[in-house]
Amino acid sequence: MYRITELARKFGLSRSTLLYYDRIGLLKPSARTEAGHRLYSSIDRDTLATICSFRQAGLTIGDIHRILFTEEDANGVVLQRRMRQIGEEIRILQTQQHLLGRMLQVQSLGELPIAIDKDTWIEMLHAVGMNETSMNKWHTEFERRAPEAHHQFLLSLGISEDEALFIRKQSADESRE
Repeated sequence: MYRITELARKFGLSRSTLLYYDRIGLLKPSARTEAGHRLYSSIDRDTLATICSFRQAGLTIGDIHRILFTEEDANGVVLQRRMRQIGEEIRILQTQQHLLGRMLQVQSLGELPIAIDKDTWIEMLHAVGMNETSMNKWHTEFERRAPEAHHQFLLSLGISEDEALFIRKQSADESRE
């Protein structure tokens, strides 16, 4: 049997994570000591290993709960949905990578127009398949990696200082979620 802190350390988790899993019914301890301390069995350890694997694959706690506590059909549905999501994320990232690569190429050749306005930029992003969600993700990532460059880029599109700050704040807020 494992005590909560011992089991948490084994998986590189915090004690509070296991307390949370217990509270939501994802991983209940098999027993308790006379003093009320949680004790986890080797089966609980294996279940936690499964939970950690699902988390590494990007599944939400809700999805993991469905897989562990519903009929077998849920497994395939949840995993297939996550595969589709990852495929879409990869497609968006590849589009962004291609777009940024082209921008770098154009810039290095000195071909960058003097000014690209906001509307032209949005049209270009739409033309390469980006929707509002992917554009928001792009801004969030830009803000996370290079906040000052993001700010300068927004201003270069002819966006006002106030609007640039608003976009940056939204992007920063989204990266914290």
